Amino acid sequence: MSRKLTNLTDIMANLKVSDSEIKNHQINPENIRNIQTDTGFEEVKAPRLATFTRRKSKPKLDSNKFVNSIHDYFKGKVPGYAFQLRKGGLPNQTLIWDWARRPVDGGKGWTLDTRMHVASVSKMITGIAMYKLLSEKKISLDAAIINYLPTYWKKGNNVDKITFRNLLNHTSGFDTGDSKSDFSTMKSRVSAGVSLTGTVALGKGKYANMNFGLCRILIPIINSDINKNTRFNLLPFGAAMEDSIWDSVTISAYQKYVQSKVFNPAGVKPAGFVPMPFIGALAYNLTPINKKGWDSGDLKSMSGGASWRLSINEVLDVMNHLRRKGTILSKIRANYLLEQKLGLDWNVETMAGKWYSKNGRWTNISVGTEQCVAAFLPEDYELVIFVNGPLPSPGLMGTMYDLYTKSLV
Repeated sequence: MSRKLTNLTDIMANLKVSDSEIKNHQINPENIRNIQTDTGFEEVKAPRLATFTRRKSKPKLDSNKFVNSIHDYFKGKVPGYAFQLRKGGLPNQTLIWDWARRPVDGGKGWTLDTRMHVASVSKMITGIAMYKLLSEKKISLDAAIINYLPTYWKKGNNVDKITFRNLLNHTSGFDTGDSKSDFSTMKSRVSAGVSLTGTVALGKGKYANMNFGLCRILIPIINSDINKNTRFNLLPFGAAMEDSIWDSVTISAYQKYVQSKVFNPAGVKPAGFVPMPFIGALAYNLTPINKKGWDSGDLKSMSGGASWRLSINEVLDVMNHLRRKGTILSKIRANYLLEQKLGLDWNVETMAGKWYSKNGRWTNISVGTEQCVAAFLPEDYELVIFVNGPLPSPGLMGTMYDLYTKSLV
């Protein structure tokens, strides 16, 4: 594809974006407002090896004990959940309990193929895609992002020092103060720049959705789906639409790249950001049980840091192909991604070996929560759990880690 792809008609044709999609696109739709998300490594501090009693022999996971402890913990605490543990990419233990959609919403039980918004587990997907593209284009993780941002954006102090690695491990210095990562917010934060000193500064960890929201703009530019110099302010849509057009086409290009380079190699059917009517999971609070569930809606404006709707089987298939198949990244690069926590929250040493994981939570306090955890475990295990309701501290990832370590024998 030509790097001179700047004409909107050509860009839309390449990405299969319609006129109506461009005209109707909303940068900050109502359904992405007033949302609480996980705060990653800041919310639940990763345990340290020193908290465990040292042994001469390395313990192993008792998977029967593990799943029994999971069900004992979650039953009655949540509207429903689904879980699978795989070993070597093959099913090892499965748990399915109660409702993905309660009877008031049609009565659909959980299955491993039920799709749900995976919230910040989307960052793991984006991290994989970003690292793959950088590898394909022979761009270093330590290259500055400023050379790949839209030219018409203003760049504030020290933006020229922010690298791709900073985005993928939340050390960019960007701080929105909340979960926002819509196009307008990211553009304004880039214009404001970042600090080199203080509690929130370049090089210091501060979890921010916009780190991965920026990736879904950078991926299309690096992949030549849109030229960084493209301007839309002279088109019939009008100058006021320029940000909206950029937002719409970059979201489409990001979705297309991830599907082609991450999902397709893992056998994942076309995925997106829009709920599946009547069959996708809904979010609930625990009570009242006769209250209709929450449909979090079309979340494409938050894509990159959130928004993917996937099933447990699909997330586990991506993890399997990443870790051992070599179809997405080489095994060497996949291991590097895990060790460097590119798109992940935890890289924790346990008595059985390394635990790598990503947490996801998307909450509207008054109506419900959807959350999940994806974890690469020692002994060639992976797990994914979906829960469509809230949990008390230490949250889903802290709970799963605690139950895992107590199941080592």
